[in-house]
Amino acid sequence: MITCYWVYILLCENNTYYTGITNDLEKRYKSHIDGTSKCKYTRSFRPVKIAQAWEIPEGKAAAMKVERYIKKLSRCEKENMIAEPLSLQYHTILIDIA
Repeated sequence: MITCYWVYILLCENNTYYTGITNDLEKRYKSHIDGTSKCKYTRSFRPVKIAQAWEIPEGKAAAMKVERYIKKLSRCEKENMIAEPLSLQYHTILIDIA
């Protein structure tokens, strides 16, 4: 059975974005907030909120491809995706990146 994953963008206290993946969004966000996450970036610049999150039902490999795609975007492009979350056509991304 394929585990559903999430790709998320956090807005951090220094007004930057952090993008990551998880199979438990609530638990992962809490670890970023508490500073117990293995992620050095969010231990230094704590998240203010989850700016946006997308459920990726195709599993971890697909979520990693979407995460990589988002990380390559400019700040402006990320802000557009946050404002219009349905603009993320991750099925197209998976085909393009594969």
